[in-house]
Amino acid sequence: MKEITSKNNQIFKLFCKLKMKKYRDRMGMYLIEGENLLEEAVKNGVAPEAVLVRNEGVSVSAGEKIKSALKKSDIADRFFLIDGRMLDEVSETETSQGIIAAVRKPVFGADDYLDEANHGNIVVLDRLQDPGNIGTIIRTADAAGYSLVVALKGTADIFSPKVVRSAAGSLFRMPVILMNDAKELERFTSVAGKKLAATCLDGSRYYYEEDLSRDIALVIGNEGNGICRELVEISPLKIKIPMKGNIESLNAAVAAAIIMYEAVRDEK
Repeated sequence: MKEITSKNNQIFKLFCKLKMKKYRDRMGMYLIEGENLLEEAVKNGVAPEAVLVRNEGVSVSAGEKIKSALKKSDIADRFFLIDGRMLDEVSETETSQGIIAAVRKPVFGADDYLDEANHGNIVVLDRLQDPGNIGTIIRTADAAGYSLVVALKGTADIFSPKVVRSAAGSLFRMPVILMNDAKELERFTSVAGKKLAATCLDGSRYYYEEDLSRDIALVIGNEGNGICRELVEISPLKIKIPMKGNIESLNAAVAAAIIMYEAVRDEK
């Protein structure tokens, strides 16, 4: 492997830029960190543009995953050794695992989804801000058999380091498309044959009283303000989760998981 020793190196500069959203958007790339995410990327056919490997103290397991990745993909010339202190400047974690890769964002649009033969349920993120919630919802949607994530304008960056870590590899499998507003979402779901299901406190029915097994676009709202009023008004299904005591709401990712897995239960 080649070694990067200067901060003027173009690869190093690229990784530093990709820590910022504006460059992720401009370049169509994002960072993944850790041996497990690297292995997941390769397993799902995502070949890294470049991989930085700490030149000292890489774990045995990490070394084996690097070898495995090299065998499975023609990317041997994309691995670079780098000083640990320089790698720390790129890392977003307190204790880096010693491996960080730059990968291309998936190119996937509404038309791609509509062209596919079999459509599963959709989860819609309405201006969610917490990266942990966003990543966890994407991961849960993947596990629950959902086929698409729609992120409405105002939702935090899907490809930020914290979201990527929380999604734990699901971003390599779960397509995500961005939409501007409720009207665009309404047009899309109408063509796709999906029924909007808004999760809200004043929902008319509990989630288990509705058939959520298929053709649903489940809307999860902002952590503090919930779903925007326009989305609530155009949603034919308004569902809620029963709560006792003085609890008024659940964590967004927890609520999403409860309802998404109702679809799995209903399938049986």
